[in-house]
Amino acid sequence: MLDKKINSAIRLIKSVKCDEIELSYSGGKDSDVILELAKMAEIPYRAIYKNTTIDPKGTIKHCKENGVEIINPKFTFLELIAQHGFPTRRCRFCCDYLKEYKILDNSIQGIRRCESAKRMKNYKEPIICRIYGKKSNHVNVVLPILEWTDRDVSDFIELRKIQCHPLYYVNGKFNVSKRLGCIGCPLKSDKGLSDFKANPKMVKLWISAGQEWWDKPRTKEIRSKTKFDNIYELFAHNIFFDTYEDFRISKDGLFGKVDYKERLEKYFDIKL
Repeated sequence: MLDKKINSAIRLIKSVKCDEIELSYSGGKDSDVILELAKMAEIPYRAIYKNTTIDPKGTIKHCKENGVEIINPKFTFLELIAQHGFPTRRCRFCCDYLKEYKILDNSIQGIRRCESAKRMKNYKEPIICRIYGKKSNHVNVVLPILEWTDRDVSDFIELRKIQCHPLYYVNGKFNVSKRLGCIGCPLKSDKGLSDFKANPKMVKLWISAGQEWWDKPRTKEIRSKTKFDNIYELFAHNIFFDTYEDFRISKDGLFGKVDYKERLEKYFDIKL
């Protein structure tokens, strides 16, 4: 079954007729799979990692070891927070600046439908057209492993003896269920809380950049300032609570108003 999927993926990749195709490389296991498939297909490709400036430690090194071109953004992630505030599930402006922009007319991406219900719903075909910004700024996206399962990925990595990002290995054993991504990404199941617990210095960096955004002079008051007293409350709301009502109830607790600066310092064992 895997052989059939490999052959089908290679045929799909070869079917794209262009001088050079972008291979969208993130440093994750699926990126390593499509990189290997592109090599097997013997097509002219340009493997590109769009540096988010907030990916897990070791990602840049892994990209370089695989001969991947690294493109740095105009603004770092923290600079974007200072300009726009914290990203949320509903407002992921950071992706537009750091990941989702056009480089070449054609692109290979390692998206798989089994990774989430949203992807299962949104991705039906192995070739799609994506629009980045302006309507004329479209990219033909090829998805060679769209129907691959975790088992397919794991077996292919073992078959081709691919060395993935070090974070996929626990006691030397590859863990296919592990997923990499931006540190603190609000789309993660815990809204990035486990990332912040593992990297408490990032809490300080996020809040410092957020404070710069909070203090910016404005002609019109931002909505966040009508709901939160300070940047600490906003940060805590985003990572600890599912709704604003839950936060409000917690803030005005039985024992008086909560000092969220103090609570964050105690929870993450840091000084803000």
